[in-house]
Amino acid sequence: MQKALIIDYKYCTGCHVCEVACRNEHGFALGQCGIKVPDARPEKTGDHWSWNYVPVPTDLCDFCDARAAQGQDAACVHHCLAKCMEIVEVEDVSARLAALGKTAVCFVP
Repeated sequence: MQKALIIDYKYCTGCHVCEVACRNEHGFALGQCGIKVPDARPEKTGDHWSWNYVPVPTDLCDFCDARAAQGQDAACVHHCLAKCMEIVEVEDVSARLAALGKTAVCFVP
């Protein structure tokens, strides 16, 4: 079955742990990774400042198929400190996004 990565970016702090976990899991060279966290630009709404980070899978992302075969979460999902990432079946994407609200995004390889 095809899978999708859902990220609820309202909880992402931009810590880059997902990048490090991915690089360590796959042995990628420095600068290569299956997921990247681009720098966020601050946004001001009234007196409130916010920074939104959205981790983005790259072409190197394989959803950690080897880990999934062993019943484990993808390295990025497992190590995410904010627990804002999850991998779901494509058929479940709509319901999951509806439950999370407008701060969630979905990536399908």
